[in-house]
Amino acid sequence: MGTLSQVLSSQEVAKNEAVQVLTFWMHGEMFAVGILHVKEIIEYGQVTEIPLMPAFIRGVINLRGSVVPVIDLGARFGHERQQIGKRSCIVIVELKSEDGRHDMGMVVDSVSEVLDVPAADIEPPPAFGSKIRADFIHGMSKINGGFVILLNIDRVLSIDEIATLLTAREQGQSLETEVREKMA
Repeated sequence: MGTLSQVLSSQEVAKNEAVQVLTFWMHGEMFAVGILHVKEIIEYGQVTEIPLMPAFIRGVINLRGSVVPVIDLGARFGHERQQIGKRSCIVIVELKSEDGRHDMGMVVDSVSEVLDVPAADIEPPPAFGSKIRADFIHGMSKINGGFVILLNIDRVLSIDEIATLLTAREQGQSLETEVREKMA
């Protein structure tokens, strides 16, 4: 009995906790990612395009000596590539994979704010009716009278899935080799 009450207590605590998220706009919709994934937000600029990449890969940036791939989230979700505006920026996120941790940039229309979302207010992903794949959605929450899609950033920017897409192209060079040649 004691074990069951401990499990229920920990579940109740989890429901009462808040999740910190960074909210941003893309194609007229508000999205959010867990703040623990976000390393920094930088101004859009100096993205080096790489030929023969999928449309959702904008290119790479040099971030303090490290080559960081930049993904166009709009294109990743099946929209046209985002138009870069005055408030467009790149959100640098850290992803975990079997190879360790990797930084990746996401182009967004604008960053909104950091919010505390009560875990109890996060609904599971819808089974249908969303413009993006359901496995990309961690959950949904109502914020300021509208729904915010909380992204499962590890799925959206899955290094394994992106690598599979990249190996499907005809050219046999790796992304890192292409980047080094381009930036040399």
